[in-house]
Amino acid sequence: MHAALPELPDTIPVAPSMSMFDPVFIGIDEFGNPVYLDLVYHNLLDAGEPGGGKSVLIQNLVGHAFLCHDFTPVLLDPKWVELGMWMEAAEATGGVFVGPDIDKGLRVLRRLQKVMDRRYSWLLAHGRRKFLPSDLIKVIGIFIDELAYYTATIGTPEQQKEFIALVRDLVARGRACAMPVIAATQRPSVDIIPTSLRDLFGYRAAFRCTTPNSSDIILGHGWASAGFNAQAISPETPGVFYLIAEGGIPHLVKAAYLTDAQIHQLVDYVTWIRRNGDPHPIQLAA
Repeated sequence: MHAALPELPDTIPVAPSMSMFDPVFIGIDEFGNPVYLDLVYHNLLDAGEPGGGKSVLIQNLVGHAFLCHDFTPVLLDPKWVELGMWMEAAEATGGVFVGPDIDKGLRVLRRLQKVMDRRYSWLLAHGRRKFLPSDLIKVIGIFIDELAYYTATIGTPEQQKEFIALVRDLVARGRACAMPVIAATQRPSVDIIPTSLRDLFGYRAAFRCTTPNSSDIILGHGWASAGFNAQAISPETPGVFYLIAEGGIPHLVKAAYLTDAQIHQLVDYVTWIRRNGDPHPIQLAA
């Protein structure tokens, strides 16, 4: 006699199966090999001249993150048109979106600082140094497009200074408590990216720059003269950039590309899943 087959449920839940602790595919290197990033435990600086392809990389990373079941987004984009495409999905995921509003941006960063302090208190109480996938923690991904807008354009000098200080604190302490920072800017200059802040980013992506000095501001002093000069990247190859990781040397990467139609499709999919499937979102709205 054959055993009876179990009855199938009336509905089969559909939800993201990826995790923020998984390697993130970002593109291919100059030899055609796939390139992956360990995003949870590293921060990333994404910089270069307009039209170089910075948005290609940041959209790639955001797209992966939103398909992960353990992701809560914090998106800051004064232009609205890049990260703003994910606004509805961010709200459905319990995250927050900030546009050209430095007051709201500061409130959100202060809130993140408190969340970070509480996470470290938990780690200390449990004798731990960082979170692991088995902790089932939500990874709070902090994506900032056009960093220069908040640090040098809008607001008072005091607000700009506080914004930089808060970002520096999140970059310095956030990675071990599952709060990585991904920041992009069109103006790679020392007033926008001080050396003390740049060196805290474990990953740095230099898209085409106007000068060798701008390239060095992103990658680190001396790399342009050593042959790793983002100014030499052809303007006819948008999406190509030099990537440097901690303790390594820069190498060329071609970022994977998502069309607007693909992004909208992902946003619709993620929004539907989150509104029907996540019973315990982290609320960060300010």
